[in-house]
Amino acid sequence: MDTVFRALADPTRRGLLDELFREDGQTLHALEERLPMTRFGVMKHLKQLEEAGLVVTKRQGREKLHFLNPVPIQLVHDRWVSKYAEPWAAGLTDLKRRLENPMEKVFEIYIKTTPERLWEAITDSEARTKFNFGARVASDWKAGSRYELSHPAGGLLAEGEVVEADPPRRLVHTMTALWGDDVKSEGESRVTWEIEPVGDSCRLTITHDQLREGANDQLYGGWPMILSGLKTWLETGQELTTPGSLMYSSG
Repeated sequence: MDTVFRALADPTRRGLLDELFREDGQTLHALEERLPMTRFGVMKHLKQLEEAGLVVTKRQGREKLHFLNPVPIQLVHDRWVSKYAEPWAAGLTDLKRRLENPMEKVFEIYIKTTPERLWEAITDSEARTKFNFGARVASDWKAGSRYELSHPAGGLLAEGEVVEADPPRRLVHTMTALWGDDVKSEGESRVTWEIEPVGDSCRLTITHDQLREGANDQLYGGWPMILSGLKTWLETGQELTTPGSLMYSSG
C-alpha cells in the first residue's frame, strides 16, 4: 500500500488516472497528447502506476493499451474507509461507476497463495461463497459446459458457458447476469481469469469484455470487492464484512 500512496501523491500520475477513468484502454500516444510533457516523462509515470498496480497494460495487435485498475484503491477502502464511512464511500463509488463508459474492463491483484489453491477458490462452490457476495458457483469447468452462479436460498444470479479451462492457469466463460431485469437485458458478456505465479504469490488478472458501450455498471462494478475479498480470505482465512460482501450471505 506504500507503493500505492506514493504513486497517488504525484499530481501528474493522478492526472493520468483521471484520463483513464474518463476513457479506459488508451495507448501511450493518446495519453502523451493529453499531457504537457515528453513521451519519456509519460512513460516514467505510467511505469510507477503499473508498479503500484493502479494501471494494467494489455497488448492489442501492435498497440499497448493502458487500463485503470481500481483494485488497489478498493483494498485501501476495505482497510480504512469501510469501517468508518461505508455508506458515504459507497455513494461515491456508485457515482464513479455511473460516469464510466467501458467496452472492456481489466482488474489485477497479487495474492500470496499457490496457483492450485487460487484455482480451487475460483471454481469450488463452497469456497466461492467466501468472497463472491455469498453466491454459489456450479460447473464441471470443462469447455462447453454450463456455468451457474446462484443465491444460497435458490434462484440464479448469472449463467453462461465455459469457453476455455486450463487449470490452474486460465479460465474463460461467458456470463449473462440474471439478478434483475435491468442487467438481464444487457445480454451476454465474457470473463477471463488468468493466473500467473510470481515468487511466492500469484498475479490474478480478470478481463471482463464483450460489454456494449455504456453497459450497466452492475455487470463489472463488483469485481474490485470480489478480488479484495478473495485476497483477504486466501491470505488470512477471514471474510470481509462490508455490506456489499454480505449481499447474498444469508437466505
